[in-house]
Amino acid sequence: MTTPSPSMPPSSGQPDQVEVLGLSGRIARQFQANALTPLLAIVAMLLGLFAVLVTPREEEPQINVTMANVIIPFPGASSADVEKMVAGPAEQVLSQIHGIEHTYSVSRPGAAVLTVQFQVGVPRTEALVRLYDVLNANKDWLPQGLGVMEPIVKPKGIDDVPVLAVTLWSQDGQSALELERVARSVEAELKRVKGTREVQTIGGPGQAVHVWLEPARLRERGVSVQQLQQAVASANLGMPSGTVADTSAGSPGMLTVETGEFMRSADEVGDIVVAVSQGRPVYLREVARVEAGAQLPQRHVWFTPGAAMQAGADAGTGAAAPAAVQPGQVFPAVTVSVTKKPGQNAVDVSRAVRVRLDELKNTVIPDNVHVTVARDYGETAAEKANKLIQKLAFATASVIVLVGFALGKREAVIVGLAVILTLTATLFASWAWGFTLNRVSLFALIFSIGILVDDAIVVVENIHRHRMLTPGVPLATIIPRAVDEVGGPTILATLTVIAALLPMAFVSGLMGPYMSPIPINSSMGMALSLGIAFTVTPWLALKLTDTRAGHEAHGPGKIGRGLQSVFSRTLTPLLASAGKRWLLLVGILVALLLSVGLTLIQAVVLKMLPFDNKSEFQVVVDMPAGTPLENTAAALQDMAAYLAQAPEVRDIQGYAGTASPITFNGLVRQYYFRTDAESGDLQVNLVDKHHRKDQSHAIAQRLRPELERIAQAHGARIKVVEVPPGPPVMSPIVAEVYGPTAEGRDELARRVAAAFSATPDIVGVDTSLKEPAPRAFLRVNRVRAESLGIPVAAISQAVYTALSGTDVTYLHDGFSKHAVPIRLQLPRDMQVGLDAVLAIPMKAANGAMVPLSELVSVEKGVIDMPRMTKNLLPVTYVFGDMAGKLDSPLYGLFDIRTRMAEAALPNTGAMGEYWISQPTDPYRAYAVKWDGEWQITYETFRDMGAAYGVGLILIYLLVVAQFRSYVTPLIIMAPIPLTMIGVMPGHALMGAQFTATSMIGMIALAGIIVRNSILLVDFIELETARGVPFAQAVVQSAVVRAQPIALTALAAMMGAFFILDDPIFNGLAVSLIFGIAVSTLLTLVVIPVLYYAVYRRRHA
Repeated sequence: MTTPSPSMPPSSGQPDQVEVLGLSGRIARQFQANALTPLLAIVAMLLGLFAVLVTPREEEPQINVTMANVIIPFPGASSADVEKMVAGPAEQVLSQIHGIEHTYSVSRPGAAVLTVQFQVGVPRTEALVRLYDVLNANKDWLPQGLGVMEPIVKPKGIDDVPVLAVTLWSQDGQSALELERVARSVEAELKRVKGTREVQTIGGPGQAVHVWLEPARLRERGVSVQQLQQAVASANLGMPSGTVADTSAGSPGMLTVETGEFMRSADEVGDIVVAVSQGRPVYLREVARVEAGAQLPQRHVWFTPGAAMQAGADAGTGAAAPAAVQPGQVFPAVTVSVTKKPGQNAVDVSRAVRVRLDELKNTVIPDNVHVTVARDYGETAAEKANKLIQKLAFATASVIVLVGFALGKREAVIVGLAVILTLTATLFASWAWGFTLNRVSLFALIFSIGILVDDAIVVVENIHRHRMLTPGVPLATIIPRAVDEVGGPTILATLTVIAALLPMAFVSGLMGPYMSPIPINSSMGMALSLGIAFTVTPWLALKLTDTRAGHEAHGPGKIGRGLQSVFSRTLTPLLASAGKRWLLLVGILVALLLSVGLTLIQAVVLKMLPFDNKSEFQVVVDMPAGTPLENTAAALQDMAAYLAQAPEVRDIQGYAGTASPITFNGLVRQYYFRTDAESGDLQVNLVDKHHRKDQSHAIAQRLRPELERIAQAHGARIKVVEVPPGPPVMSPIVAEVYGPTAEGRDELARRVAAAFSATPDIVGVDTSLKEPAPRAFLRVNRVRAESLGIPVAAISQAVYTALSGTDVTYLHDGFSKHAVPIRLQLPRDMQVGLDAVLAIPMKAANGAMVPLSELVSVEKGVIDMPRMTKNLLPVTYVFGDMAGKLDSPLYGLFDIRTRMAEAALPNTGAMGEYWISQPTDPYRAYAVKWDGEWQITYETFRDMGAAYGVGLILIYLLVVAQFRSYVTPLIIMAPIPLTMIGVMPGHALMGAQFTATSMIGMIALAGIIVRNSILLVDFIELETARGVPFAQAVVQSAVVRAQPIALTALAAMMGAFFILDDPIFNGLAVSLIFGIAVSTLLTLVVIPVLYYAVYRRRHA
């Protein structure tokens, strides 16, 4: 016997005792009149507002891939020696490190570059400690006198990608050196901005005091290059010498003595005495030309305005063109890039930097130097976050309006407040978890709106129904009773949705961190919505529900009556006839097979992730090996001139001999190593997407054919590189070629590349091989040189000084931020052919001057090719991209495979083909391992498929625990495959690709559909337990539950409608809208019919 509570009104039929309720009913009764309930709601609201204000905003989730480049110089060594002596042993050492995903090495003449890629999720600091620990522990792995220098470690991570890049350019004839000086001053000013990490200038030749060697004068005065180096270096020295007692000042003290002097100008350098000839001093200016100025160009950076800039289409961003500037013109430029510290808000950092730049105009930045923002990820992040928060508000409002139409205005207010509280609490939980406000975390909330609202709708709708059934019972008694009735299935249904979504949080690889906000935010939101539905919603219902006489007896609305009528007419014939039930089964199976078949006929195209609508893309250019820097720049400028005429192009930054500020793509592909004269790229900036009708991907595809034609005319290879929507790869299609010999691998790679080129829609074909550029080898006649007392090292150093230049010492001018070298080198006009080099005089032991031509012989050949390994196996890469109608690299890869038999090397046996991992024995036969987007797609869908399976098992276990049956859960889960009937035709109708986000939608659908099934089955069991005839209970389940199920389905679909226009999450929206629409209708028919078919004999 329960003691009646004075605070609770007596229940109907039992005036003397409190009604016995379950857990959810007791919670609702406790909170519906509790003074703490509104305070808790206010706290949840304030916490959400706090989270919105303090959570860092980014456009995409930060995938923290810790990488490190280990550069080991080995001066003078060939590629073969570097590979065998340095790269191979070093890679073995580095592969000992725990938590490594891959190791790569590139062996070039004179250096090995090793890359260590750690597994996703390994903390950066911990990874680098392990790396340094292994390197320090193995310092003795090479002999001391071999000539190998200390390893240089350069860690790389997501925070090395600049969030802001500004280009300084001038139309008033400012040289690149003058712009570089401005940029160096700007660097220091921007570094003062809070949150900035690295501020770097790209471009500018650098300054030097050139000592241009004159071989004829050197020979005439009897001065060698080595003497010049020693004389200049020894003349530039000053140092503290000590102190002496100073008696001149009257009182005893100490006088500081300094001796020597540092050189401060080019005139002082020219006055250095380098030798004595015929009893008189020989000054440096007599044997060489001394000039201060820009270094010989090793890189070119320029700015080209586009047609849109000239038209002023993007004037709102401050990017309108200055007067007298025409599209396609070339202006010298430098680019200043800014990265942010980890955890800093990209929006705040970029805004603060832009404010600082405005302050520097007309002070540090001269009036005739233009500042163009080439990249601002802070601005794009803020724009994306604000737009998505706006969509979140619209989605919430649309759901509230829907509830208002179905249940009434007051009920809509109750549901709306419950949803808003759930969202604010979820935003706070997301911040506490460590997520940022980015596209994925906010889309998780938008797509969750329909699911989050379910608990509140079910509770409010059941309160609404109970008021109509028992109009005379006090509201305070109805609310706990109504909550208790749906409490059990609501808890179970919520847990099933969490069980479906949460396993996705364990997806491995690069896609794991990218997608994790979806399952985690959605699961946290579901759990919070359940708590709010049992606590705040009853309080709101008690306070806001209209209790005026006659209001509660208005009966079902139009939507409710319509749904009841439809399902009564549909279910009754199916329950009465077994033949019609079998016909229903056959129809569903046929629809299911036809839906899946859409992928086979390519009506639905499979792709990892579609391209986003960005405002930038790159054109990466590779000229033949040995191409001069000027030719590379000329090819790039021709392409820039064509691009500048496109109406959507705002401006272009060109980079020859250096790399543009890297994106996440460039980080993974290591574009920052592209510093050879034959390498370059164009950074193409488009007007904002609101000012153009085409998406960036369509624009890039449209411009590609003409760019390829221009590149072909220059003998170049190009790749049009777009910012990837998810994890980047080395190339969309990659063939890794393995085999026993380097010659065989290289030949097979060329044949595979030919197969790529012969396949329709495969573009951007390239290999990791270099063209055999000519090389001159100066072989020293050792006998002749040693008999004259001239060391071989002196000859090598003299040639290096003549061609590359040697910085013998540095000026101390008191104002240069970067030290100005004093560089000995042949003039540029003498670096044509070998005549001037061979005329360089060398001083013999007897003082005679011997020209270099008498000490060396010239042998012609080709350059030493770089050698590559991956995970200790020698490899050659073939790259490709996919264009055309399908635009999915998976289909291009399968098309290429049909030509692989022709590509195989003759008389070498069958060529192996690997999809998942490298060949275990590459020394018996040649093999190709497919990589690129395929690898990410396989790993993602494998893990998501496993997550789907785990989710289904968890759902089954939860339903078994609730219904104490092994068969009933199978009935409840039967509609899950039916989602395919909506999802696949939906993608075909919308012309959408089936992507990873589509798969997320399918996984979420499993939980949503099971939730509906649980509500139906639970109602059937409740009704039969009350003595209602079985067939009537089955029909009544669909009739009564149709309205809340339809409401929650429409709510989820409404939330998805706001995602439809997003290029990446379009697949998720299509899956939810069409999947929910079709499977909800089928569930309301299939579950009652199937339950009746299985259990009809038990209730006969």
